[in-house]
Amino acid sequence: QVQLVESGGGLVQAGGSLRLSCAASGRTFNIYTMGWFRQAPGKERTFVAAIRWSGGSGYYADSVKGRFTISRDNAENTVYLQMNSLKPEDTSVYYCAASYSSRLLLLSTNDYGYWGQGTQVTVSS
Repeated sequence: QVQLVESGGGLVQAGGSLRLSCAASGRTFNIYTMGWFRQAPGKERTFVAAIRWSGGSGYYADSVKGRFTISRDNAENTVYLQMNSLKPEDTSVYYCAASYSSRLLLLSTNDYGYWGQGTQVTVSS
């Protein structure tokens, strides 16, 4: 089992920045990939970014490419999502997720077995 706890959400004006954190605990040695998803009211949960736990650069949804950066600190078992140039359409609940799958490019919610409770990000215009 893996437990994930997100933090760092809040209210920010358009053009501003936020950094989300996701602390993992439990059987973290089995984790291959950590991801971030988001879900706006009345909409499906969608992929934002992901990164392999062992290293390498992350991969991103087109809607956030160039504005968001995912990173990890293995010593702290923490994954971060730096969000810059925020737009009102980025307003969502953001969820951290962990996967034991060794496959590449995990873009679907079905690829992840563990989820955090979510943190609200609100971008005002």
